This record gives sequence, structure tokens and C-alpha cells, in this order.
Amino acid sequence: MRLLLIHADYLEYEVKRETGVAEKIDDERRSGRMDDVLAVFIAVEKEDEGNLDRAADDAVSEIREVAEKVNADRIVLYPYAHLSSSLASPDSAIYTLKRMEDILKSDFDLMRAPFGWYKAFTLRCKGHPLSELSRAIRPEEILTEALEAEEKAESRIMILTPGGEILDPSGFDFTGFENLRAFLEYEASKSRVVDTPPPHVELMRRLELADYEDASDPGNLRYYPKGRLIKKLLEEFVTSKAVLSGAMEVETPIMYDSGHPTLKKYLERFPARQYRIVGDQKGKELFLRFAACFGQFLMNHDMSISYKNLPLRMFELTRYSFRREQRGELVGLRRLRAFTMPDMHTLCRNMDEAIREFRDQYRMCIDLLREIGLDPSDYEVAIRFTQDFYDEHADFIKELAKLLDKPVLLEIWDERFFYFILKFEFNFIDALGKASALSTVQIDVENAERYGIRYIDEDNSQVEPIILHCSPSGAIERCMYALLERAWMDMDKDGALPMLPFWLSPTQVRIIPVSDRELEYARSIASSLPFRVDIDDRDETVGKKIRNAGREWIPYVVVVGKKEAEEGTLTVTVRKESTLRSPKKVRMTVDELKRLLEAEQGDMPYKPLSLPVLLSKRPKFVGSI
Repeated sequence: MRLLLIHADYLEYEVKRETGVAEKIDDERRSGRMDDVLAVFIAVEKEDEGNLDRAADDAVSEIREVAEKVNADRIVLYPYAHLSSSLASPDSAIYTLKRMEDILKSDFDLMRAPFGWYKAFTLRCKGHPLSELSRAIRPEEILTEALEAEEKAESRIMILTPGGEILDPSGFDFTGFENLRAFLEYEASKSRVVDTPPPHVELMRRLELADYEDASDPGNLRYYPKGRLIKKLLEEFVTSKAVLSGAMEVETPIMYDSGHPTLKKYLERFPARQYRIVGDQKGKELFLRFAACFGQFLMNHDMSISYKNLPLRMFELTRYSFRREQRGELVGLRRLRAFTMPDMHTLCRNMDEAIREFRDQYRMCIDLLREIGLDPSDYEVAIRFTQDFYDEHADFIKELAKLLDKPVLLEIWDERFFYFILKFEFNFIDALGKASALSTVQIDVENAERYGIRYIDEDNSQVEPIILHCSPSGAIERCMYALLERAWMDMDKDGALPMLPFWLSPTQVRIIPVSDRELEYARSIASSLPFRVDIDDRDETVGKKIRNAGREWIPYVVVVGKKEAEEGTLTVTVRKESTLRSPKKVRMTVDELKRLLEAEQGDMPYKPLSLPVLLSKRPKFVGSI
């Protein structure tokens, strides 16, 4: 919000005509005058919409301070859009002005000029040193009870070995565990700002997967057909895994009333990182969800649940969740303001059942990431818990490290400061040494009470369940980021050709006819293979077509010339067995290629080609990079 404060001998105004956003006024407010007055010209801005009440309260504090300095007991609030080029919505502005009016009128003789009207006004400034002042009101991070507790919480970072030994990091030999060292350093730095774009940003554009959208809010990407295909396959795969684990798929709203008594405390966790919007009722403020917790917990509250139904699992793929991350933290697919989060919640009868579910979901996450294309060697594990939980379940914590047979980072809190007492994260370490959480599971001991979630036990009593939060893969976009970064690092480190898993490759097979005479043969091959097959029929040399296929990371490239067409055979370049200087070429029949592709595809989800089969028919989505 921007304020221009002028101590004046008088201010008078007269409305001339209304605009399309004018508030309704009676005849008395069509003109007004006030003498010996502090005139406050006001522009409510977009960034105020995150918390209009806070913006109004902060502005009132500034006005009171100036009024005291100039000894003014009369105030005019005058809406003045010309103070800013980034204005809030009319409803937000009117709400804020009215709130300021309501607060100030108890202590001052106050007049508010109407909003949304063209007005003529006359002002005579007093001309003393404090008679002309300006203020910029900026929203600040609100230090809520939850955040205060987090700031005061003390924790210790330790390393847990697969053998169950817990060591101070200073006494651990990181030889062979360089990524764990990088993860520890990232945790210690507390900085999430990215100064240099990681490699996947260039790759997501060059491969025509995704790109920045300047016309949107930062952290909201556009996805091209290839990127949308990969995203959709990942979404389908993660959803199927959750459903196979016994979860019931649901769908909940993307926006909620920020004044809802049950949600209010939950929102205090990230008060300055929420997208706020104005509802259709005056003064009602909504927020866009940053997880599926709200909707699923409100649904649980309304359900009739028996102990026989437990453990009860519910799942939603939130397209989208929203979080106003800091500008310096936003980069490519790694950290976004609009993201797709697979969110599963499990109601458990007691802590024993919660631990069994936690263990099963831990294993599920390992298997799921491995099938996506990310092995345990590609991420580092963090396990965070309270000292009280560890004292009772030390063997279980040690079991988690043993399951992966690798050292893990521990964070031990002296006392609980949020809703969970145990959580794990699988953290991918990118080419810049930045960590990004993928899968996670948390044991929640607080929200059942907050949301009034209960089940009927054997003795007919009502009992609050333990809740598990699980994101089997983490954000879908972050999985894409990890796969791209891992491919780049493999190439940079080992000289391997970068590629995506076969089932995620937008084009799985490319056929390159040597001349137009082989085009019909190429079409017959494409139609006989139930995979994503395209044909490079462009007027380019065969060498250039092969190089282009390499730049697109095509897993199988088939070159067909006169000999292949006559013999009914294929010459296939297999990317995963090739190097930059030594391509692996295999002669085979169409049926042999089909069996090879079927083995590669396995049971993973399949979607048809999302672009024209002929490359000559395709537009170019991204300019030269």
C-alpha cells in the first residue's frame, strides 16, 4: 500500500461521474469538505491482498503516528489510484478502506471520499516541514504462534549408519558419500536462493518440455505437448501406486475460507506464502490450497468411521497446489508456485499401526522412485523426529537406515513444535549441490483433534486416530527436474548419453527414411509398433536427422534405406548402449524390435504420441537456445 499524507488547511471534493467499479453512495457523500485536516491519499496494491487486514492495520498505525506529529484530529481518507501501477482489485481496495475507516473513526473526526468515482478536489497544504509525507506499507512475514515455536525449537543434526551407529557429522567419514556431505551443507546453510540456473532449465526448454510464462505469476510454467505427456504419465503412475496400496481416490476444492475456525491455525504455518483471493461476500477472504490436507481432513470429519475401516487411506493428485515461494527460490521445475502434489493421508488406530503403515509407505516410496527411474543412490535420506519418539522407537528409526543400506541424516528435536513427531524425506541433490525433497511420510498427532476426526472403537467409544501424511513421489514437476538433472550429471560425470526412461520418452522410436522412396515402408513400420513412433520425413540429410534424434534423446532410432525396404529389416541405434563416439547399431526384424520394446515398456503406463507422426507437420515451440 502507498500513502501520501498532506497536512492541509482544508480539503474539499465533489464527485463528477462514476467508473465501472464505483461503490454505491448516497447524496450526502457526493461532496465533502474538512478543514484543518490530515489528508491521506491511498493506493491499495496487489501485494496487500495476501493479508488485507494486516495491510489496513499497518497503514492505520502510520496514519496515527503522523497525525500525532502534526497534531491533527481530523482525517480524510482519499482513494488515489495514481500512486501505484500495481493495484489491488476494487473489492480488496474498498474492503481495506472501510476497515481503515472503521478503526480510525473512533479516535478522529473522519471523512472518506468514495471509491471508483471521478472527483474534483481542492487542497491547500499548510507548508510546514512535516506537511507532505509519503509511506510505502509492505507486507511482512507474520510471526505466528507456530512460527515462534519453530524459531525457538532446538534440534541436533547427526548421521545414522546402516549398522545403527549415530555419529556427530564431524566424526563421520564422508569419503564415498559426497552427496550426503552436500546435503548436510545445504541444510546448514538455511539458504534456498538459487543464483545460477541448474542444468535442467536449459534442458526443459531444449527438449521442448516446459518453459517460463511471462504473462503469469512467476513459478507458474507452461507445458508443451512433450512435457504434458511426461507429466501425465507420471501422474497416472503415482496415482495407480497409491490406489494399489489401498487408497481411495477423492477430489477436493482448491480454495478455502481463510477465516474458517478449523483452518486458521493450520494456515499460520506459512502466513506470507499463501495466495489470497477475495470471495463473493464482502470482507470474505479465501486462500488457494498448498496441500490436500484441508479437503481430506474436512471430509474425514464428516464421515462415519469404524475401527474396522482402519487403516483408512485417501488420495488426491492435486493439480494444482499453490504456494507463494520467494522469488529468489523459484527456478525451473525445481521450485514452483503452482505444482502437482500427490497427497495421501492414512487414518491409523494407534501408534503401533501408524508405525507399520509408515514402514510400508517408506518401502512403497523407494519402489515407486526406482520404477520412475531414480535409484536410492540418486537421493539422500533425512529422518526427523522428536527425542521422545526416538526414546520409545529407536530400533524402528535404525531399521529405516538399514533398509536402504546407506547412512542417513538425522534431525532430532528436543520437543515437538509442529503437528508431526516423525517424518522422512528423500532429497535429490542436483548439479549445483541444492537439495530438493521428493517422497515424504509424516506421523501427525495433532490434526485429528483440530479437525474433530474420530472413529468408533470396539467398545463404542469415540477415538482420535493417528494420521499419516504421504507424498509417494513428491511434486510431479520435481520428479521431472530430478530425472533431467540426473541425466545431465551422468553425461557430465561418466560421458554417458543422457536419456529419459523408455516409458517416459515422448518419442520412443524414430524412423528415418533415407529418401522419399522408403517413406511408405517407414509408415508401415510405425503402424505395426504399438508405441510412440514418429517419422522424420523432413528435407534434411540423414546425418542431420540422426543428430537431431540424438539431441531429443530418442531411445531407438531406425534408419531405413533401399536395402532395409527390400529385405524387410531394420538398422536400429540403441541409445542406452551407445556412447557419443560409438553408437550401438543392431540389425533386426520388426517383430524383434517389437519384442524388445515390449520388454522395455513392461507394465508402466502408456499414452499415445502427443504430436503429429510426421516431423514435417510439427511446429517449433521453442526458439533457438
